[in-house]
Amino acid sequence: MESPRARRAGPARPSPRRPLLAGALAAVAVTAVVAGGSVYVRTRAHPVPAAVSSAAKPSASPSAGAGEEASVEPVTGPAAVDRKALLSRAMAKVAVPSGAAVSVAVMELGSGESAVHGDGAFDSASIVKVDILAALLLQAQDAGRRLTAAERAWATKMIENSDNASATGLWHAIGGAEGLDAANARFGLTGTSGGSGDLWGLTQTTAADQLALLEQVFGDESLLSTASRTYVRGLMRGVEADQRWGVSAAATGGSSALKNGWLPRSSTGLWVVNSIGRVTVDSAGYLVAVLSRGTVTQAKGIALVEAAAEAAVGSFASVP
Repeated sequence: MESPRARRAGPARPSPRRPLLAGALAAVAVTAVVAGGSVYVRTRAHPVPAAVSSAAKPSASPSAGAGEEASVEPVTGPAAVDRKALLSRAMAKVAVPSGAAVSVAVMELGSGESAVHGDGAFDSASIVKVDILAALLLQAQDAGRRLTAAERAWATKMIENSDNASATGLWHAIGGAEGLDAANARFGLTGTSGGSGDLWGLTQTTAADQLALLEQVFGDESLLSTASRTYVRGLMRGVEADQRWGVSAAATGGSSALKNGWLPRSSTGLWVVNSIGRVTVDSAGYLVAVLSRGTVTQAKGIALVEAAAEAAVGSFASVP
């Protein structure tokens, strides 16, 4: 995406019709004038001492005489966009129920630009199942093997149906929290720690980390092989119909690939509701992760997650 005359030998002779400047050559001073978002470059001739080496002499435009100004066509470029500020303004319009909290991270796949709103840690609930599968595939790659028939059956039920028994089976297969944490350290997740014992649903994670995990699944630069990424994507596209809520609310075209998680906390009775995945808006692809906690019902949690996903993606899609 990036890219970079011979002069006839012999001394240059001044034209008799055009006298030289006395004891000086014309040099060009360049100034930039910013107006209306465009940069205009101007040149002005100034005298230069004759002692300056000819190799260092800048040349003036042939169309501009001594003391004259030559305007160059305006140079314009796309203005920098503060994605975080746009996301914050969009999220300020999302109605968050009293006592609840939400965090969201979004990336535009075409440009690679991303932003995060909120940085707290949340219970993962069932979105950790994507992480468990990614860790299993990474371990299998390291061992130079394919998943067994049992592992593949568990993976299908774990992602497409959100089956908890299958998740527990694969949680043991990867070595529990220790295996998950080891894989996540390689994936670049810095704020995620596996749940203790069999409590994989209480893995602590952040929206930013979930976005990093989605990059491993949907991005081109990944520790997961092409075959592994294709496998996970296919399962996330096959999530059963009654679980196709969450970040998919932000999509306006094409199929979505997602995994949701929901969990009522026994200590408070309040809900954890999360959603991660890839959506398409007007042919552009976005990775989205939304984490929430503290809603009084699952339905209110789903509504909050979907509103946050639409606001987050909308803040990116609104910029040409």
